[in-house]
Amino acid sequence: MGVVIGETAVIGDDCTLYHGVTLGGTTWNKGKRHPTLHNGVVVGAGAKILGPIEIGAGARVGSNSVVLKNVPPGVTVVGIPGHVIGSKDKKTSLVMDEIAGKLDFDPYGLKADMPDPIAYAINRMLDHINTLDEQVEAMQKAMDEAGISCQKTPLCTLDDCEINDSYRKEP
Repeated sequence: MGVVIGETAVIGDDCTLYHGVTLGGTTWNKGKRHPTLHNGVVVGAGAKILGPIEIGAGARVGSNSVVLKNVPPGVTVVGIPGHVIGSKDKKTSLVMDEIAGKLDFDPYGLKADMPDPIAYAINRMLDHINTLDEQVEAMQKAMDEAGISCQKTPLCTLDDCEINDSYRKEP
C-alpha cells in the first residue's frame, strides 16, 4: 500500500518492498532517472530511494531511510541520508542462517520447506486416530482374553492418508 515506483525504475527478482516505499526520481530530464534494485533487495517500510542509483543484490534498506547514492551488494543501509551499517559476508550469512534455522525463524516467510499448518493439523489428527485404533484393538484383545465377546467391526486403514511425513513434529 502506498508504494510509488517511478517509470524508469527497474526491480530485480525476489525483491521485497514494504508499505510506503518510494522509488523516485530527482529530475524531470528524459532518460534513466529512477533507481535500479538488483535481485533479493529488501526495502523497509517508508524508505525513499531517489535518483538513477543502483541497489546491489541482497542489500537491505532500513525503514524510513533516504538513499541517494549507490548501495553495494549484501549491505544494510539506514538513516537520512542512508549510510552502510553492516555487510553480510559469507561466514556471517551462514551463522545467521544457522541461528535462524534453530529458532525456526524466517522474517520474510520465504523458506522453500516452510511447513503447511493445515497439513500439520491433519497429520496430528491422523496420528490421534491411529492411537485410538491401537487402543480399541488392545481393549478388544483384553476383552477376548477375559472371555467377553464383542462384535469386531472391521476398520478401514489410514495407511495412505499421510499428506507428508516432513510436517510431523515429534513431541
